[in-house]
Amino acid sequence: MNTEYRNRHIGHSDADRDLMLAQLGYETIEDLMDSALPEGVRSRIELALPAPISEDELATELAELGDRNELRTPMQGLGYYRSITPAVIRRNVLENPAWYTAYTPYQPEISQGRLEALLVFQTMVADLTGLATANASLLDEPTAAAEAMSMARRLSKSASPRFMVDADTHPQTLAVLATRAEPIGIEIELFDRLGGAPQGEYFGILLSYPGSSGSIGGDFAAIAQAAKSAGAIVAVTTDLLALTLLESPGEWGADIAVGSAQRFGVPLGYGGPHAGFMAVREGIERNLPGRLVGVSHDSAQQPAYRLALQTREQHIRRERATSNICTSQVLLAVISGFYAAYHGPSGLRAIAERVNQRASSLAARLTQVGANVVHDSYFDTVAFELPGAAEQAVKAIGHAGIDVRGLDENTFSISVDETTTASTLDLIVAAVSEVTAASSGSEASPLSPSIPARLERTSDFLTHPWFSSYHSETAMMRWLRRLADFDLALDRSMIPLGSCTMKLNAAAAMEPITWPTFANIHPFGPKSTAEGYIELIHRLQDWLAAITGYAAVSIQPNAGSQGEFAGLLAIRAYHRANGDDQRKVCLIPASAHGTNAASAAMAGMKVVVVACDETGGVDLADLREKILATGTELAAVMLTYPSTYGVYEDTIGEVCRLIHDAGGQVYVDGANLNALVGFSGPGEFGADVSHLNLHKTFCIPHG
Repeated sequence: MNTEYRNRHIGHSDADRDLMLAQLGYETIEDLMDSALPEGVRSRIELALPAPISEDELATELAELGDRNELRTPMQGLGYYRSITPAVIRRNVLENPAWYTAYTPYQPEISQGRLEALLVFQTMVADLTGLATANASLLDEPTAAAEAMSMARRLSKSASPRFMVDADTHPQTLAVLATRAEPIGIEIELFDRLGGAPQGEYFGILLSYPGSSGSIGGDFAAIAQAAKSAGAIVAVTTDLLALTLLESPGEWGADIAVGSAQRFGVPLGYGGPHAGFMAVREGIERNLPGRLVGVSHDSAQQPAYRLALQTREQHIRRERATSNICTSQVLLAVISGFYAAYHGPSGLRAIAERVNQRASSLAARLTQVGANVVHDSYFDTVAFELPGAAEQAVKAIGHAGIDVRGLDENTFSISVDETTTASTLDLIVAAVSEVTAASSGSEASPLSPSIPARLERTSDFLTHPWFSSYHSETAMMRWLRRLADFDLALDRSMIPLGSCTMKLNAAAAMEPITWPTFANIHPFGPKSTAEGYIELIHRLQDWLAAITGYAAVSIQPNAGSQGEFAGLLAIRAYHRANGDDQRKVCLIPASAHGTNAASAAMAGMKVVVVACDETGGVDLADLREKILATGTELAAVMLTYPSTYGVYEDTIGEVCRLIHDAGGQVYVDGANLNALVGFSGPGEFGADVSHLNLHKTFCIPHG
């Protein structure tokens, strides 16, 4: 058995282990676990996993998988763009354990560096969106849009269930909105913003600025004003780079702005992870989801950073929280904030101008060879009409190693980013000219400006000294080191703060995320170009299923919060498929993390709290009473095992039996899976559904 990786990863020696076991009165780990785990919980089945390999063998195997991914030029857009991670940020943040091994900043006295970095991110987002307050951060653009929808529902005084959504919104965002809306009775309706504000009563509206097609057409200010006059909350999905050139949403009347900060220095990574964002106008910040960093003072009256307005979060408000999201993509938010600081406002604007100029040049040149520009106002994405030949054009461009987005048989779109070169544009024009049989040239008569004068940004942004002080590599490197010195991470010490910190973000596992063969793959590229990723995903699913004892595993959820929501929706769908639509009650122990209750509320369930006994375990007598009182409305129980108190409850089998006998399903929160891996799996002792926090047990940085 190859133990090199295991021994390096865990860190203690055999002598250390034996000493700890002796202090506890045991000879082996197996003896300890036999004593700790209740009868019926300890698994006796050999895990169906491949034999361990060394770090060097791991690197070789991952390199082989990476080589099965095809490096192409992705220009599909859809909210995902090639971006350049400045080397100083990649080396000193993304690849630096001082940043990627830290825990969430619950304790501000050991988190001042990261809290300042997150305030940089918040300031960046607030400035660019023209809104008063931004959070730090969210998971991605689609879930951020869903959070905006939920926030609008809380804020609006309208009794209408209608939420109006710009039809020119990214399809993945539309899909997430639909999934989030249905359980809580929200009705989503699409509208064409070019036709003005929607009619009738509605509680909220979501605009896309720019749209998924690239268009920035329509009178956003007039739509916002009309929506507000109707009592609706105005939300917008937007692009931070575009907002260096476009009038900010706050200036034309948006209440909420959301989006992704991915194109600010974060690799594609086949779709993530990336930091989402949300910014809001003054007066509604207490309804923000996620973390919010504020400025306070320490005992010496010096400025100090801390998490603010925590009373709105799930660990306090539980099912009445603003969201089930806790920490979210902090490492990626930090990278994006530093990217903005490194380039500064003039540097970001220069990148945006270059992107827009190349998009305009491409539009002019493709017009010259027979394509028609669908919309004349855009930032970086241009839609082209080529009647009856769009699919042929997409294929021809693809043969040149460039992936663009086919919209329908007549239309396709192309998105330009900061990595787009003149030679790439030449390849696209040559490919399209082959389809149209028209000659192409490197020069073309410029079209009219693609950004209307009424939408040009005139307001300042990023005026804080953070964004003007660190433009040299030396200055940035020293700032990053200074901030890291204000933090406690695993590069200095263990962090005894629970299951989230009981692991190492091993360098051998982290290193491949920056390899181009993994970092530069677009999530909407052809499947044939991501065979290495797909194989890796399938292997991971099989291994996690074997470890947990479940029949199947999805790795789609982007966080523990989203895993909870997805799992509860699966339970809800199971009951509905059996004709039990009335099963909407979720029993949750009083000791459970507040995220459980918040997730249940999001899934359209009613939370009923089950009492705990003096040891922190589920009170079986109270559980029986709640099951009896709930009757045929029982949907599920949500448990954490071992419990939040760290106890292996010996009643877990009885709890599962009682719930199943009453027609319910058992959800086991995987937060403490560290204490089960290799010795038991939730699927073996009676659980039906779990989510796994891969940042707790399987190396991913916490955030």
